Amino acid sequence: MLRFSSGMVKNLPLKKRVCFLLMLVCLACSVLIFCEFLIYYVVIFQCYWPEVKTDTLKGSRQTSASVLKAMFLSDTHLLGEIKGHWLDKLRREWQMERAFQTALLLQPDVVFILGDVFDEGKWSRSQAWADDVGRFQKMFRHPAETELVVIVGNHDIGFHYEMTTYKLKRFEKVFNFTSEMLVTRKGVKNRSIPTEGAERWNSFLFHSQSFYRRSDSECTGEDSAPPEEKTIPFKEKYDVLSQEASQKLIWWFHPRLILSGHTHSACEILHDGKILEVSVPSFSWRNRNNPSFIMGSITPTNFSLQKCFLPFESRVFTIYCAAGALLVVLLLAHFLMPSFYFAQRLISKHKAV
Repeated sequence: MLRFSSGMVKNLPLKKRVCFLLMLVCLACSVLIFCEFLIYYVVIFQCYWPEVKTDTLKGSRQTSASVLKAMFLSDTHLLGEIKGHWLDKLRREWQMERAFQTALLLQPDVVFILGDVFDEGKWSRSQAWADDVGRFQKMFRHPAETELVVIVGNHDIGFHYEMTTYKLKRFEKVFNFTSEMLVTRKGVKNRSIPTEGAERWNSFLFHSQSFYRRSDSECTGEDSAPPEEKTIPFKEKYDVLSQEASQKLIWWFHPRLILSGHTHSACEILHDGKILEVSVPSFSWRNRNNPSFIMGSITPTNFSLQKCFLPFESRVFTIYCAAGALLVVLLLAHFLMPSFYFAQRLISKHKAV
């Protein structure tokens, strides 16, 4: 009995160390799982589809079956083999994959990506293009009941004047995209890349580049351009469409709403004092600390938009730093506490003498 008790006393420090080590591992794993997986559910599940009303006198709401639930995101900029570091790729693509797959649980009818899917489509050789497409299809996989519509951007087929027919056809083949694309769902007409002679629709225009505006100086909101960038003038046919092209497109189509990408920042502007254009920020944390996407409830006569922010990267880093500091404190406390008790005993013995 005495031997058994003395054995337990000898093994007690080892058991404490093992328990302490397991506690640290559990803490580290919990933080990792939360920051890399659960946080997307916590943040995105706070988003909701905005309510849209009919034009009837009573203002009764549309039934869920008659409302088109559309999700809009832009400028994913998947890194390629030339400029993309493998660690940067791994981090950014994991973030976008988790965000998109979590957002799909909100059950959109259709998802629009407003251009610049790839960062190096303008340079990619055949094998690099195939690799990038494969990664995109894995990240943005979606159920059959959700349609994915991808609009071409300048980074996808050639930066502005570097565009070629080969790059355009390559994009069209993968994304089933044509230069004249009209998408009609639940009576709602959505038009991208318009052409001359087209019929005028009371529709939506989707474009990978913003319509003409002088700068972002009038844009507001926490995800608008930084103050030092807002006053920088935009170049026509480079940063934004030309003033002439913008006016023609508005005159041809008389759209109810214009959604665009390219600038990586949010902006809302009225054209001709009545046509709203919403610039959708980049979906990639490489371009923003606070990426987001737009949720739209749309009917043939009305629409309502709601912005859904993704987890702020700065907050994720703060959680990691706080957890790291806590681990350091626990380690120091664990290893220094025996020394503290030993010193306390020596002081007590010295006082007793």
